[in-house]
Order: sequence, then structure tokens, then C-alpha cells
Amino acid sequence: MTNNIHYYYLHTNGSLIHKNAVVVESDPQYFDSPFVKKVWKIDITDRKDAWLLVIEAGALGANKERIQELAKLWGLTDEDAHEFAKRMRLIIKIDGDEWMAAFEDFINIQESQCGFGPTALEAFIALAKQRSIT
Repeated sequence: MTNNIHYYYLHTNGSLIHKNAVVVESDPQYFDSPFVKKVWKIDITDRKDAWLLVIEAGALGANKERIQELAKLWGLTDEDAHEFAKRMRLIIKIDGDEWMAAFEDFINIQESQCGFGPTALEAFIALAKQRSIT
């Protein structure tokens, strides 16, 4: 285990909570609770892990302010979203006055699933709500 590994879990009340990896890995039943919706084990040095956590948590109903806090902490900006999209084979672009996220098989808005939002992150979350990438 390295110091870069962290655990986050989504509580049924929408809280996205960080837990120390040492504590979690010493107790395999740590997240065995009806109040835990999902658990993420992430390497905070991996941009993909960070993006996936905030997108999935957002799609599953995590507190929006907490999602924004982590995105800011980890530097998940609209500019950085392009690299994430490329790595995940997604499309992210401005469409009118909003960001649009779509899967690489995107044809057009009428035929394809896509998500919109005022930020790239919110567009990814809207897309994830339509078609589970979790």
C-alpha cells in the first residue's frame, strides 16, 4: 500500500466520505453497512481515478458541494476534462452556452445519449445518469 491510495464511500444521505486506507484495509468488513451506496478505492495521483469518483458519485446522488470541493482540490477543471475524455474515449465540447458530454459513438443529440451542464464535470455527470458508466 502507498500513501496515494485512499478510500471514499457514498453514504445513503449523499455524503461522500474519505477514509484512511490503513483503517479500511485492516478491517475487510469496514464498508459492510446498509448505509453505504458505493465504495471507491482510488490512487489520488491517477487523474482517471479522480474523475471517475466525482462523476460516479455525482450520478449516484452525492452532495453537489462535496463533488465541487473534491474537483477543485484535485484540479478537475474544464480544461483537464479534455484529457480525461480522450483517455476514456468520450466526447466533451461546448454546444451553445453549455458543455456537452457524449460517448464516442455519438451521432447527434436526437439519436445519441449525451449530457449537458454549465461545466464539463456536470455534463459528464448528466451523461452518467443517462447511461451508467459506474
